[in-house]
Amino acid sequence: MSNRFSTLGRYPNTRLRRNRREDWSRRLVAETKLSVDDLIWPVFVQEGHNTRTAVESMPGVDRLSIDLFVEAVKRARDLGIPAIAIFPETDPKAKTPDAREAYNPDNLVCRAIHAVKKTVDGIGVVCDVALDPFNSDGHDGIVRDGYVQNDESVEALVKQAIVQAAAGCDVQAPSDMMDGRIGAIRQALDAKGFEHTQIMSYAAKYASAFYNPFRDAIGSSGALKGDKKTYQMDPANSDEALREVGFDIEEGADMVMVKPGLLYLDVVRRVKDTFGVPTYAYQVSGEYSMLRGAADRGWLDWSKVLLETLGGFKRAGCDGILTYGAVDAAKLLKSK
Repeated sequence: MSNRFSTLGRYPNTRLRRNRREDWSRRLVAETKLSVDDLIWPVFVQEGHNTRTAVESMPGVDRLSIDLFVEAVKRARDLGIPAIAIFPETDPKAKTPDAREAYNPDNLVCRAIHAVKKTVDGIGVVCDVALDPFNSDGHDGIVRDGYVQNDESVEALVKQAIVQAAAGCDVQAPSDMMDGRIGAIRQALDAKGFEHTQIMSYAAKYASAFYNPFRDAIGSSGALKGDKKTYQMDPANSDEALREVGFDIEEGADMVMVKPGLLYLDVVRRVKDTFGVPTYAYQVSGEYSMLRGAADRGWLDWSKVLLETLGGFKRAGCDGILTYGAVDAAKLLKSK
């Protein structure tokens, strides 16, 4: 035992279970507090009216037409959830190799932003900045000769961020992992008068096997050619994550994110300890589906594992968590 603990008591004079005996006592000594203020709810939008489509690989998650999306956001706001994040299922006919639908000011995302901003106040809108929902190749950037081009992709991402900001997006969240995109987006936003628009950078995004249900939800899984290992991070690395985060902070990121979450809490802890900036993690689709699928089969208690995993994110140093279970978590926290 280290010297730090050498004078902290000895059994039987010290009994650590005393503080665990009663609920009120456990609450008094709890080191981590999870609240609804820690939650961001990712929502999938689709074309149509009064249309709801279940995402088969994500139990309990639906794609929503804009009218139903607005109603869902109202309910989330009333539960106290601070922000939602929008992810579109783009019509395959609108997908092109240059992903130009990403910066169409009348695309599905921009229409969803307009609708929610016109109708619902008191909740933040986070928008993904990446080309995979709009790219016929399924990649986060523009592909030339089988390789994702960095600088050409950044130019498209900047255009996307600008149309989303013009539509009313509060937080731009670049998830593409192109080098230099945070600085380029920050400069462009400022030049266009959007200096108050925040940037939440997916600063340490790993080439993970846990994203497949998300790709089903946005309709990009069938289009994806190859993998994303040339731009997303190697799961073996954590020092590299600190370099990525440091670059993004220097380029103007207001908040940083680690993705996925549960398998990378060591990275979250290192980021928080090293930089001390607002740090988030994404409980990604595979993590969610793994837990929810087991719960639906009676193998796990959904309410308990949801709050336990979210508490683990907080304990590791997260200031907030993106989770598809945000609405369920908010209801559970409200009832406690």
